[in-house]
Amino acid sequence: MTVSRSEYCVVACAEAWRENGEVLAATMAPVSSFGARLAKRTFSPDLLLTDGEAMLVDLDGATEGWLPYRRHLAMVTGGKRHVMMGASQIDRFGNQNISCIGDWERPARQLLGVRGAPVNTLNNPVSYWVPRHSARVFVERVDMVSGVGYDNAAAAGPSAARYHRIPRVVSNLGVFDFATPDRSMRLASLHPGVTVEQVQQATGFALTISADVPYTREPTAAELRLIREVIDPKGTREREVPA
Repeated sequence: MTVSRSEYCVVACAEAWRENGEVLAATMAPVSSFGARLAKRTFSPDLLLTDGEAMLVDLDGATEGWLPYRRHLAMVTGGKRHVMMGASQIDRFGNQNISCIGDWERPARQLLGVRGAPVNTLNNPVSYWVPRHSARVFVERVDMVSGVGYDNAAAAGPSAARYHRIPRVVSNLGVFDFATPDRSMRLASLHPGVTVEQVQQATGFALTISADVPYTREPTAAELRLIREVIDPKGTREREVPA
């Protein structure tokens, strides 16, 4: 059975929540949301899902409970949430920018703003989903730090870095992590059909790349059925990650 690039991306996102236990899985985009739901339906059944506002929901989207803002913040600061955010820019140490492009005092483009990214990254695991991998997103140095990367967390001292963790970055080309001595970005796996050269050419800094980079794992037949028939029967994933 042919597996599309978007389906590899769903599986790669789902793997971010493997063995997370009972934490709130928060997402910002369709593919990452499908990944969280796939994880809960398969290998991470204790995950908590949200409607993105103030309700906990079950696998079918029905309300399970109320999640007021104060409780949500308590989960964030208590490390009981694993969010998969987006990134307008992300650099070699995992610093993320969603605030502005260009100099902060006179930006060329205003974006969302810092939002809750600093608190997220210093208090609970934060992964990233980037549907269009390019050197404009994967940059040597972000124009402004919104989400805190490993270098800045370390510079802030042990108390700041105590709960800081970036499990993975997933893009439409592959999966990346920071399992290196200096906590710089490493190419962890390639999506089938993508080459190391394509990834490096689309990245604005030198990645750590091993001699034998594995491919992103194949979805099982059961996972494919869930993605196609239950989680995303309308094929929204294919619009976010075209073949």
